[in-house]
Amino acid sequence: MDQLASSAMIAVRDCMGAKKGESVLVVTDDRKEEIGRAIYEAARQLGCEPMMVVMPPRQRNGEEPPKAVAEAMKAADVVLCPTSKSLSHTDARHEACKAGARIATLPGITAECMARTLGADYGKIKERTEKLVKAFEGVKTVRIKAPAGTDITMSVEGRHFGPDTGVITAAGDFGNLPAGEAYVAPLEGTAEGVVAIDGAMSGYGVADEPIIMEVKGGYAVKITGPSDIDRLNRLIEPLGMPARNIAELGIGTNDKAVITGLVLEDEKVMGTIHIAIGDNSHFGGKVAVSSHLDGIVKSPTVWADGRLIMKDGELMV
Repeated sequence: MDQLASSAMIAVRDCMGAKKGESVLVVTDDRKEEIGRAIYEAARQLGCEPMMVVMPPRQRNGEEPPKAVAEAMKAADVVLCPTSKSLSHTDARHEACKAGARIATLPGITAECMARTLGADYGKIKERTEKLVKAFEGVKTVRIKAPAGTDITMSVEGRHFGPDTGVITAAGDFGNLPAGEAYVAPLEGTAEGVVAIDGAMSGYGVADEPIIMEVKGGYAVKITGPSDIDRLNRLIEPLGMPARNIAELGIGTNDKAVITGLVLEDEKVMGTIHIAIGDNSHFGGKVAVSSHLDGIVKSPTVWADGRLIMKDGELMV
């Protein structure tokens, strides 16, 4: 079995727990069809009832798939989405989970990323992630500082951190593959400070020079940095202020992940946090917009109600 086929088998069998006779839907697009086919073949070898749908690539992360695809997702037992743009923060994914489908999204996935990260010890990642989630129980305020200039405070009062563990085996479960993060939707309107993204950012790529987001009243009111930063601004400008909402705080827990410019993997890197702008309506927030862009911050120090959770990128829990 070649490396892509082996990685696809791990995804379908081990991460999704797909069983003989279950319906497995693979949602892919023209750019990721090879990976979609490998996942389809793995499901077929396991005795599942696999189906694959190939759609045109979406224009941005969080854009809805065609209605027929959304309906098919609701009817499947297991759904895997290796696509160019993320379907994670879509109504289609949310409604399919409500209908009982267990879903993994793999936005931007490459064969190299699959080989590197799907061989991780997901038992340890699950344990590490759940400990981190527990450390944030009942926390009201989070502060983050980092060497590139990040210094931001936000409220998470009443919001709950979710674990992305790579174990997606119960009806209605959802996660990314590769997995490995604890994440939360900060309380809207509460984030204040500066985020200096020195890892990578969705819609931009690896940040050779920090991308600076000035945050006021819960919004990234100004985004500056590299000379070509306008291409990021052009992505969000048509969507108005909701696309600038501080949507997510996540902490990476996958020790096999590395920063490559593929944010699906970048945001899972141990020793980093990520802050996303845009939609958070599908994981506890109130802002719905067809965009969700994650930015990676390296070597952060994180406090939860004054308690040290991470120091210079090293987890303290």
